[in-house]
Amino acid sequence: MASRTRRHGAARSARGGSRRRLPLRLLLPLLVLVALVAMLMLRGYVHSEILADHRVQPPAATDKVPQKILEGGPVIDVRDGRTEGLSVPDHRLVLTFDDGPDPTWTPRVLDVLKKHDAHAVFFVTGTMASRYPDLVKRMVDEGHEVGLHTFNHPDLSYQSKKRIDWELSQNQLAITGAAGVRTSLFRPPYSSFADAMDNKSWPVTEYIGSRGYITVVNNTDSEDWKKPGVHEIIRRATPHGGKGAIVLMHDSGGDRHQTVRALDKFLPDLKERGYEFANLTEALDVPSAMTPVTGAELWKGKAWVFLVQASEKITDALVVGLAVIGTLVIGRFGLMLLLSAVHARKVRRRSFGWGPTVTEPVTVLVPAYNEAKCIENTVRSLVASDHPVEVIVVDDGSTDGTARIVEGLGLPGVRVIRQLNAGKPAALNRGLANARYDIVVMMDGDTVFEPATVRELVQPFGDPKVGAVAGNAKVGNRDSLIGAWQHIEYVMGFNLDRRMYDVLGCMPTIPGAVGAFRRSALAPIGGMSDDTLAEDTDVTMALHRAGWRVVYAENARAWTEAPETVQQLWSQRYRWSYGTMQAIWKHRRAVIEKGPSGRFGRVGLPFVSLFMVLAPLLAPLIDVFLLYGIVFGPTQKTIVAWLGVLAVQAVCAAYAFRLDRERMTHLISLPLQQILYRQLMYVVLLQSWITALTGGRLRWQKLRRTGVVEAPGGAVPHRRSRSSDDRRPVA
Repeated sequence: MASRTRRHGAARSARGGSRRRLPLRLLLPLLVLVALVAMLMLRGYVHSEILADHRVQPPAATDKVPQKILEGGPVIDVRDGRTEGLSVPDHRLVLTFDDGPDPTWTPRVLDVLKKHDAHAVFFVTGTMASRYPDLVKRMVDEGHEVGLHTFNHPDLSYQSKKRIDWELSQNQLAITGAAGVRTSLFRPPYSSFADAMDNKSWPVTEYIGSRGYITVVNNTDSEDWKKPGVHEIIRRATPHGGKGAIVLMHDSGGDRHQTVRALDKFLPDLKERGYEFANLTEALDVPSAMTPVTGAELWKGKAWVFLVQASEKITDALVVGLAVIGTLVIGRFGLMLLLSAVHARKVRRRSFGWGPTVTEPVTVLVPAYNEAKCIENTVRSLVASDHPVEVIVVDDGSTDGTARIVEGLGLPGVRVIRQLNAGKPAALNRGLANARYDIVVMMDGDTVFEPATVRELVQPFGDPKVGAVAGNAKVGNRDSLIGAWQHIEYVMGFNLDRRMYDVLGCMPTIPGAVGAFRRSALAPIGGMSDDTLAEDTDVTMALHRAGWRVVYAENARAWTEAPETVQQLWSQRYRWSYGTMQAIWKHRRAVIEKGPSGRFGRVGLPFVSLFMVLAPLLAPLIDVFLLYGIVFGPTQKTIVAWLGVLAVQAVCAAYAFRLDRERMTHLISLPLQQILYRQLMYVVLLQSWITALTGGRLRWQKLRRTGVVEAPGGAVPHRRSRSSDDRRPVA
């Protein structure tokens, strides 16, 4: 029985251990996204962009308001069954300031009050108190009283009791977090004199009194919000006949320089006339309305203020970063358009030439691992080349008969070299060791060349300074939506970039699908390295550092099979992104070196780091702020701004398609690509960052191929039948 129990327990443990958990590389991007959305929502809430209600109730009847309230003073106390309207004694003035604190005007108001040794009551909103807690603390520290003015400044007569409680508690929480106190003073938004109380506002006043608050309106309105001038503000704020008063002013909500100037004159003038400027409770000779808060409530308030401050700082930094990156990206678009035009004009001149025409044979290396569905099309396209070639297929431990398929073709000039699986760099180095010619073309086993591709690719080697040439990789399977998106990316993001990098002399990557090298350039740098997962980027950077030119041949077109599922695309771009980061880190010393290495390090590496690693990471913020702006912000301006960014991208894409003589119809999916495809690339890049920062290792991931790509204008390749599982994602 015990043995059976142990077996059952072990079985349960095995089942529990085999449960799929969300990988850290997926969990962390998800948490970052959730945190970003939470910060934006919190920032929107404290900026009154979310849950704000700007409706104002029109005047209503007053028959349900007690007469003693309508005819009473501006301090309304309905706590514990009382119904009183209290007034301030003669020759006492209570200055009250609404809607703050404001980072510009509140400090100036406080400075004037301190200068004239006067106290006041500040009715602060929760939104402003949360954003500027230091000013609330200064108010309390300098002897002023603070009161509630709700959190989001809504007209409470429109709100439910639940919303009223929320407005009060959140306002109180912000004051507690800022100054460590709570207050029993409350002033309703849009309030006026006591005789303006009506059947809509009175029930709210009664309810707030039942919650323990004293409602404070006013009986002297300076109307400073109208900016009538300093003398007019003073005139309206001065009571008649030495009477006491509660004076309404504002320290927020706009330009308050007239208020500050009026205070500086108003305070000494009325002091000379025998007036005292005191807090409300001092003027009424009652205990202070503020009490210290300790324990859990205090820490709860501090936590709230901390979160608001964090959201403010982080989102402000993101906005600044987005503005900087946006400016750089727009500048890059302009630079791409300019330098691409320069490159196209240069290489398309009739008089242009790289040097003597290259006619000698070249070696084409095809590293192949389980490329049974593609390899025949690939090899046949090479044999159909109009330039003399030696084709070496290096079978890197394939298990699907790739080598047998090539050998069975019996094509002239084609050799097969078999090796145990050792990875693409090892396969390429094995091919280099067996190549007969100095110029070596490298391609992928799923790629098809046009007849003129090799000839166009090797012509730049007529210039003895050229060590490597990047070809024009194109997506062959562009009929699907995800294929069309990659087609746009290849034409715009890769080839337009390569034209720019060619002119700048800092080409970062020779594409694995179509590139050519001098063996004499590769030998001193050790051939193809397996230090990174982006051996093509790694070797290109190494060639730059060794002093070789790397150029772009626009007419050397190669048709490659792009990933056809999201998971395959994810795997490919994850490897590319991580490998690029590895290559940048490997060659980081170029930044401080001299000569060709230093030139590449101070031009090429910053370009690659900024526009291939950093900028794409922040680019999705455009879409995050787009959604936020549509839902909570100025919708029309947000959409116009986003359409402007899209228009710039569309211009660049259209120009790239024109240079490559591609049909414009594929650009129909550009807006959708920018919304969906970029988010996928963002998460992939973020995963790569996480993998790099956590010291993770990423293995090479083989993509499932279908073998449907062929070269336009070439010999019609033999097309193999497609099995039912050809399009299944890689596990």
